[in-house]
Amino acid sequence: MISLPRFYPILDTSCFSGTEALLEAAQQLLEAGARMLQYRNKSGDAARMLVEARELRQRLLYLESGTHCTLIMNDRADLCLAADFEGVHVGQDDLLPESVRKIVGPDRWLGVSTHNAMQVIEAEKTSADYIAIGPVFGTVSKAKPDPVVGLDGLREARRLTRKPLVAIGGITRANCRSVIDAGADSVAVISDLIPHPRKSAAEFLRILG
Repeated sequence: MISLPRFYPILDTSCFSGTEALLEAAQQLLEAGARMLQYRNKSGDAARMLVEARELRQRLLYLESGTHCTLIMNDRADLCLAADFEGVHVGQDDLLPESVRKIVGPDRWLGVSTHNAMQVIEAEKTSADYIAIGPVFGTVSKAKPDPVVGLDGLREARRLTRKPLVAIGGITRANCRSVIDAGADSVAVISDLIPHPRKSAAEFLRILG
């Protein structure tokens, strides 16, 4: 079973003015102590995604200096391989986990998003390495978010799976500790990293311990 860091930043391209701003944020997150990043681009432009993902890979390789950062590709198993990321994360509307596993192989990490108890139960049966549950709180990171599950939904998800559990959706420095206390192994963060990724990451890491 994999071991997830408690802090799981997601670099959503919609939050940045361009590639350089995204890469600068990634650099700041790594310098603050982040050890896992997800690249998320919902534009559908595969060519741009691959270019950015490869630049992100190279930038972090240059900066790591012996400290490893796990890179996760959102949605696209093919681009995960092409950009040499360590894993891929898929949602309910993407390829089925077992189809993704056939593409990426046994060694790369596979995460699956869930939004209710039934989906957690189904994800538990798959070869996914970790399960994400959310939105735990109200979120502005999705145009059409799923219903909020709350801390009670998170606690229920914890009872239903033995896999590492990532909480996502509306998680901030103000509420992240309550999410860990409710049973999450890791917190995925998007909006509360902006506009000062290094400062935000350092505060998250301090709070999460």
